[in-house]
Amino acid sequence: MWDKIANYFEKYPSQAKVARYLLRYGLRIDRDHVFCGDVRIADSSLARAAGVDRRVVKSTLETIKGDPTLLKFFSQLQPTNHLKNAASAMGWSAIEIVPTDAHEPGIISSVAEILSRSQISIRQAIVDDPMTSEEPKLFIVTESQVPSDLIPLIRQSKGVKGVTIY
Repeated sequence: MWDKIANYFEKYPSQAKVARYLLRYGLRIDRDHVFCGDVRIADSSLARAAGVDRRVVKSTLETIKGDPTLLKFFSQLQPTNHLKNAASAMGWSAIEIVPTDAHEPGIISSVAEILSRSQISIRQAIVDDPMTSEEPKLFIVTESQVPSDLIPLIRQSKGVKGVTIY
């Protein structure tokens, strides 16, 4: 996905940085503004967060609005809550999985099968996009604690390089 979007910004690395930031956090474009859900994000706030000048944010929005494909894509993004850090407060577990190859199919299903056999329900599964993340990971939040005896089984699953339980 990012490789298709990056083509539009290859001559503008600072704009590419803003576009990647929009994508990473699910920030959408609506007319001349950036939104996180229904909350409008100030250009200056976005610029500080992305590490660019405010004018770069404006230019990025103009580039996006100037292309129907980009506009259609960026106007449909939505933020997603990520329960990994809050899981323990609710008595849940969070499993962080580092894949051997993030493009390999079957990683989620292998881990889900192990959890299912142990009667552990999955509340959330989020996968970093390998095109937008330097080290993509799979995060699975479970509704109960993951017993330590499952860690070796998960570690031996198809496509799993490393496992951390929170």
